[in-house]
Amino acid sequence: MAILTISQEMGSGGAEIGMTVATRLGYTYVDNEELLGRAQRYGLAEDRLARLVEDRPSWVERFDAETRRCILALQTVLYEFAQADNIVLMGGGGQWLLRGVPHALRARIVAPFPERVTQLTATLSAEGRERVTPKTVAQFIRRDDIQKSARMRYLFDVDLKAPGLYDVLINTAVLSRETAVALLADLARRPDFSTTDEGRQLVADRALASQVEVALAGHSQMRRRAIGVESSHGVVTLELPSGADPEVALAVAREVAGVQSVTLRIAEIPIVSSFPG
Repeated sequence: MAILTISQEMGSGGAEIGMTVATRLGYTYVDNEELLGRAQRYGLAEDRLARLVEDRPSWVERFDAETRRCILALQTVLYEFAQADNIVLMGGGGQWLLRGVPHALRARIVAPFPERVTQLTATLSAEGRERVTPKTVAQFIRRDDIQKSARMRYLFDVDLKAPGLYDVLINTAVLSRETAVALLADLARRPDFSTTDEGRQLVADRALASQVEVALAGHSQMRRRAIGVESSHGVVTLELPSGADPEVALAVAREVAGVQSVTLRIAEIPIVSSFPG
């Protein structure tokens, strides 16, 4: 069993490769639509969730606590899907969120820009899209590249193209899509990516910590506080800024399913005035 995360350049065929790998392995395929569907249970605005799953917040939204809650909700549901194993996660920042998880195979699918323009133009034309030209497709791909890169930089302060984020890089201008599918399916079956108890616990700990973060971000007294959350085997540690009400924080965290106990650390952390830029 394994988790396969795929980051793709638009026009490289990554989504098609991911879906085919999932079918071949009998895995569940999860894309942005699936993440959005589950995240809506938090009662968040669908239009904002839909945009934030692919783009960074606007300058104004960076000062909005609800934006942070949306981002945390999307990350939480990715962790929840990952807990199931036997899954292909398309996008969503999985290459960063699942770093260090031994049974997570992190792949990036790329192709040269001209190749991507040619492939996407052909695909859209075959679908009967009107006014599809290489020029408009090139603009679309260029904008998507910028948005994805900016989102990773904003959320995690990492370069989307950093080699350390991936275990395998596939150039579909060199390898056919069928070869890419066979390669990823073979790697996912290898003992190197077998699920271990340690790896499963690591994902569970991150999922629980993220669930607590969402709960705190949704509370009127906690939503604008920068609260650090760690989790280990159901034991949650909150790092509170001075001035935050510890009793409220404890009560919110204890209500999250799976939390067995909560401990506190007090730190000099200011009230959140903006999110990482």
